[in-house]
Amino acid sequence: MKTLAIILAGGRGSRLDILSEKRVKPSVPFAGKYRIIDFTLSNCSNSGIYNVDILTQYLPLSLNEHIGAGKPWDMDRRDSHVTLLQPHSEWYNGTADAIRKNLHCLYQSDADYVLILSGDHIYKMDYRKLIDFHVEKNAEITIACKVVPLEEASRFGIMEADETQKVVRFVEKPKQPKSDLASMGIYVFNRLKLIELLEGNDDIEDLDFGGHIIPQMISSGKVYAYKFYDYWKDVGTYDSYLKANLELIETVDKIQLDMYDPNWKIYTRSEDMPAVKVGSKAKINQALLSNGAIIAGEVTRSVISPGVIVHPTAKVFNSVILNNTEIKAGAVIENAIIDKNCVIGENARIGEFENIPNKEKPSLLSSGITVLGKGVVVGNDAKIGKNVRIFPGINLEQRKLNVVQSGETIVKE
Repeated sequence: MKTLAIILAGGRGSRLDILSEKRVKPSVPFAGKYRIIDFTLSNCSNSGIYNVDILTQYLPLSLNEHIGAGKPWDMDRRDSHVTLLQPHSEWYNGTADAIRKNLHCLYQSDADYVLILSGDHIYKMDYRKLIDFHVEKNAEITIACKVVPLEEASRFGIMEADETQKVVRFVEKPKQPKSDLASMGIYVFNRLKLIELLEGNDDIEDLDFGGHIIPQMISSGKVYAYKFYDYWKDVGTYDSYLKANLELIETVDKIQLDMYDPNWKIYTRSEDMPAVKVGSKAKINQALLSNGAIIAGEVTRSVISPGVIVHPTAKVFNSVILNNTEIKAGAVIENAIIDKNCVIGENARIGEFENIPNKEKPSLLSSGITVLGKGVVVGNDAKIGKNVRIFPGINLEQRKLNVVQSGETIVKE
């Protein structure tokens, strides 16, 4: 069975506003040395699917540089391809519209099935089992789904299925969900049927799978739900991003996503950097340390990305520190997400004061996480509160901002 995978990787990631200001959400770093999209690409490679089209839209440069010809995922074969496609004249107005604007990919393919994937979820899935289920059911559309807590169900497309797993009802992001069976944004289509559906909806400009295609097809009786029971995480918020990263440092008996399984490797494009260096007075407890990091201070329940330096007497707790950030002596960081190339001055403290939700975007930050964008400089002895957003490229030392109260947002002047 020949399968073409199409990865939708154009999402702006507005809820990760600072992390995705200069990069598309699927290229946001994750788990130290990886990018979010690495999990979807690795699933394709491990499932024997090497023909992949990636639809990008916002800020595609970092994604293009990261993926290249697809060599880390073994997609640079003579008989396979990984192709990054950007909008030509009009931007994509919906998930299905994105593929409709690239119909030539479906016409040129000789695949029997089209696997549509999202590039911004963390999970491991053997797509061959999903496709086998689709064939066994003689389905026209199969939707991968997962049971979610009912209180979170309104964030997803929610379906109801009968005892044969045939979908009998589907509602996109219902205000009062009646089911906890959520779409994972993963679909299998018969290729010719997908072409027919896309061509037959020319009158709908913002054509969407959850909003239009799937509800249209339910009456045909050939839409099925494939239940997935393993780890799957949408890391589209600061809370979920930090939590998913820190879940990787749990003890073996508690960890939900095994990154060390030799039979299902997560591949990425890696920089050539030296091994991790740990100083004589360093203290490390439950941490993920990446290549090129130098740890001379204390790191507890944190993820340290490549090239990060933690100087003596500096302390990092419950945080994610991205590439090439330097944390100087005596600095204390707690409950923070710090982007690449930041400098945290001596004896600075991040995560201070009372827990006040971010005043500008309380829906984004209210649990006490502080977020610093790429290239932020924090001066010596500075104090930065909880739920603070500091946008990329800001030098607090030059601005003589030594205290930033909880809930504040610092933007470029």
